[in-house]
Amino acid sequence: MKNNIFKTFINFTKNIKTTGAMFNSTKSVEKALCAKIDESTKIVVEFGTGYGNITQAILRRLPDDGKLYTFEVNEEFVETVKNTIQDPRLIVINDGAQNFENYVKEKVDCFISTIPFTLIPKEITIDIVTKSYAALNADRFFCKAQYSKLHLKKFKAIFDECTTTTVLDNLPPAHLYYCKKTAIPNKMKGIKKNRFRIAKAL
Repeated sequence: MKNNIFKTFINFTKNIKTTGAMFNSTKSVEKALCAKIDESTKIVVEFGTGYGNITQAILRRLPDDGKLYTFEVNEEFVETVKNTIQDPRLIVINDGAQNFENYVKEKVDCFISTIPFTLIPKEITIDIVTKSYAALNADRFFCKAQYSKLHLKKFKAIFDECTTTTVLDNLPPAHLYYCKKTAIPNKMKGIKKNRFRIAKAL
């Protein structure tokens, strides 16, 4: 996938609002994003396929009977991944993350996202995150790579627990969010409707 480093840079300059990253993520980011996938994981949803480097990292950790839905709005990325990654567990969908419910009917064990929330409308960001919370199995995670901590308060308003770490060997350094839906929701965050209202106000 080395040739895709230059392609990612070109796509960034042409489609900054949907590409979000100037270069491919490092191995450290890939490993950190996939840290919550284990042998009990069955359904993973990825937001932002790109050229598939993180997609491949997910598949390396995903059990043989698992399934990965990956969503990408850039048609060139979609065609490249479909042609280069041949895996029966992989479903590549040319659509936005906010529409994932139209395709994923199962409960999800892990969400992994690299889409640029800082570059898309706040309403769409909140819609994606609240829908992801609702679709997530209990005691599972929404894992997000961001290049700022601007949206951390929104994630904390919606999810029951949130922790962060920073990967410094990425360009730029990446902030990783691990947002958990607990078996017993944090009552201080209120019902789902209130979570949406609180997050939207932040």
